[in-house]
Amino acid sequence: MGSQKKRPVVLTGAEREELVRMTTTGVHPASAIRRARVLLALDTSAGEIGSQDVIAARVGVSGETLRLVAKRFAETGGDVHATIARKKRDLPPVPSPVTGEIEARLIALACSPPPAGHARWSLRLLEKHVALVEDIPDLDHSTIGRVLKKRNCVLI
Repeated sequence: MGSQKKRPVVLTGAEREELVRMTTTGVHPASAIRRARVLLALDTSAGEIGSQDVIAARVGVSGETLRLVAKRFAETGGDVHATIARKKRDLPPVPSPVTGEIEARLIALACSPPPAGHARWSLRLLEKHVALVEDIPDLDHSTIGRVLKKRNCVLI
């Protein structure tokens, strides 16, 4: 009963109606339907709700899921849509080391004649030559292969 006292979920009639409609009709992601069902079960405006174990068993989720949905509802200021939707990531976790300029220089290097003693460029040979060029960051041979494949450059 702890999360209901700390973070009570109070829904308006319109929000409750919308969540009921979402859980019963239409095509929606399973995670959004599950969170909507949890919100409906935690709604204190409809009357007294049971203990956390009873609600979790009725909805078919764990007690931790109940706690997390109630916490997210409180963090979003009672916004139902923000609670049931996926969180949008602002930026990718790691920016790509390959920019347009680096990609162009890499393609130009791959299209140039291979060094003496080699019949053709290989990805590992390109990796070694990229490491020698100072303005291009060190790239792995698999990264070089992805860049060349994306631009449809075939090493022959």
